[in-house]
Amino acid sequence: MNKYYTRACNFYYGNQAKKLIKKKHALPLCGNNNIAFDKIEIFTRKKRVIKSKFLPIKNLKNLNQNKQKIVKNHLIKISQKRKNFLKNVNFKEPSIMGILNLTPDSFSDGGKFNNHRKSLKHIIQMIKCGADIIDVGGESTRPGSETVEVKKEWRRIKKVVTSFKKRFKKTCLSVDTRKSDLMIKSIKHRADLINDVSGFNYDKNSISIIKKYKIPRVIHHMKGTPANMQNNPKYNNVLLDIYDFFEKKIKENNLKDKVIIDPGIGFGKTLKHNLTLISKISLFHSLGFPILVGTSRKRFINQISGKYDNKDRTGGTVASILFLLLQGVQIYRVHNVSDVKQGILVFNKIINN
Repeated sequence: MNKYYTRACNFYYGNQAKKLIKKKHALPLCGNNNIAFDKIEIFTRKKRVIKSKFLPIKNLKNLNQNKQKIVKNHLIKISQKRKNFLKNVNFKEPSIMGILNLTPDSFSDGGKFNNHRKSLKHIIQMIKCGADIIDVGGESTRPGSETVEVKKEWRRIKKVVTSFKKRFKKTCLSVDTRKSDLMIKSIKHRADLINDVSGFNYDKNSISIIKKYKIPRVIHHMKGTPANMQNNPKYNNVLLDIYDFFEKKIKENNLKDKVIIDPGIGFGKTLKHNLTLISKISLFHSLGFPILVGTSRKRFINQISGKYDNKDRTGGTVASILFLLLQGVQIYRVHNVSDVKQGILVFNKIINN
């Protein structure tokens, strides 16, 4: 039996996008009239055989009845506005998630903000520089890292999580954890979002917790665990396999709303896998949920830049984010908030001119 996937492509921006949408020559991407598309790439998968073809939207009538029905349903999800379910976050605008690692061993900033005074100062700085969401984590998920015991992880993040909403009422608090006990504690201290890199696979109680408390959640894709995820990861087709992972997770757990999807750049992926996901990220819009991507300081930047690599990898980070911006990605998880905010503002001004 064939399975079909639909990816929006051939984008237009700003005034040109608005004119094409008004004339019904193109569709808005995620309800945003500043980004329009008039072509799609349709993937057909039958077992391990995958084919794709590009098609102008106006030629949908040329498809057979069953295929046309499926693609039309995808187009409804691709073009519909995303509901704003996070505090002070508008999914029609690009949002920045600032990273606060309260760990001694994260790959780029381990131990840098473990002191509560330093972590508070960093939060204030990230918000001042344009962060809409602060993502707090107490367990490193860099390649090869080991699992942290629950009590130790909570000790690392407790002060920030328990005091965050008292000081930063208007900023969205995300807690990066795989453990249901920490999810409950965080929710009780008014966390707005749970970001689980395991895709809620690590802890069998985690799905029931997020459903019980009706807390917004990031479904993240990772192949394996942080300890082994980079040990020769393989896919039949990385783009479609990860799409299937999200579709299955959402359907099996009846997750109809308050979902953000993150394809997990660098989490069980080779350079080729990462580049495929970034270049064709717009496929995931057909799931009907906001997309979050974290490319900040990732190893694929080093693999491309070689001798021009540096510790912050700001150039590579901003370059990847601007490409993702062109495909309508809504949330960017980053270390260097100020540089990314500046890049987005300037880039948006140019393409919407």
